[in-house]
Amino acid sequence: MDIRVYRPGELSTADRAAWTALQSKAHLNGSPELANPFLSPEFTLAVGRCRRGVRIAVAREDGEPTAFFPFQRSTTGVGRAVGLGVSDCQGLVHRPGFTWDAQDLLRECGLAVWEFDHLVEGQPPFEAGASGTFSSPVMDVDQGYETYLRQLRVQSPKFTRTTLAKERRLGRDAGEVRYVHDERDPAALRTLMNWKSAQYRRTGRSDRFAHDWINHLVLQLFHTRSESFAGILSVLYADGKPVAAHFGLRTERVLACWFPAYDPAFAKYSPGLIMHLRMAEAAAADGIAYLDLGRGQKEYKDSLKTRELSVSEGWVTRRHPVAVGHRARRAPVRALRNMVLSRPELFEPADRILKRMGKIRSSR
Repeated sequence: MDIRVYRPGELSTADRAAWTALQSKAHLNGSPELANPFLSPEFTLAVGRCRRGVRIAVAREDGEPTAFFPFQRSTTGVGRAVGLGVSDCQGLVHRPGFTWDAQDLLRECGLAVWEFDHLVEGQPPFEAGASGTFSSPVMDVDQGYETYLRQLRVQSPKFTRTTLAKERRLGRDAGEVRYVHDERDPAALRTLMNWKSAQYRRTGRSDRFAHDWINHLVLQLFHTRSESFAGILSVLYADGKPVAAHFGLRTERVLACWFPAYDPAFAKYSPGLIMHLRMAEAAAADGIAYLDLGRGQKEYKDSLKTRELSVSEGWVTRRHPVAVGHRARRAPVRALRNMVLSRPELFEPADRILKRMGKIRSSR
């Protein structure tokens, strides 16, 4: 096996096509999780235009590419998953039966450590370094929207009935409800980003859209379109006015949910939930197998999901002083955060404090 490392701009058209082909066949080969859009070449290349140090390791056997490993590398050899902090799926895209040694791969990539926080299932060489595993709820629509809705009515009857009733009430109170699954108006994307930014501040969270590189990344992906990958902006309108929106990424079979938000003035109608049901209907009609709602426990995810995937966080390391130092700095922070998130008696008061701080900042 031959492993070579490329900068994003050095990756050949043939290699990009081979990478995409591995993803397209993932469902047939029993590894549907590898079809996630965050594992696509388009996402890595877009991050490479916004961040330094993006590289792609390509493994070849008999001259043919058999695996692709995207990563970001610092000058000291600290490696991170591409887009760490905004990427909801990470790992190595490979053909069926491909095996690798994590330490050997890191050595070939010039890395002392590789950090991940959304490692895809089925990657044992990396999973050995996982410090925690978390659920990532999904909405299965491969059997059609009506089948999904029937299942939802069984598992969450009150939620389903209430959400559909709120959609009817929204139409009566605010005007005709219209859904656009693939909105191409950049103004609608700016509206979504403003809503999301305000939501982050209102709830005391770090505002991702305060970072220029994330803004540039989202705009790039909004304009990226092919048969195998696209940025999808979905908008729910009432009387011609946007009341909820979502920007995510899709491959041929997976729609990764990413940035949902709504106009707080319409909160009583739960427009975000209405939009997710409309998204499921449109995705099913478009041949999507499932919508990945992303890591994290949320009440709305529990109501919408049909099952859960698992993602992991942690580090793969070599025996190197840089790896020891990096892990010593990062491990306590991750452990504390995960402890708070997993224990309601800690999370609920912390969440109240964050929201109170958000209100104070917003009032200034």
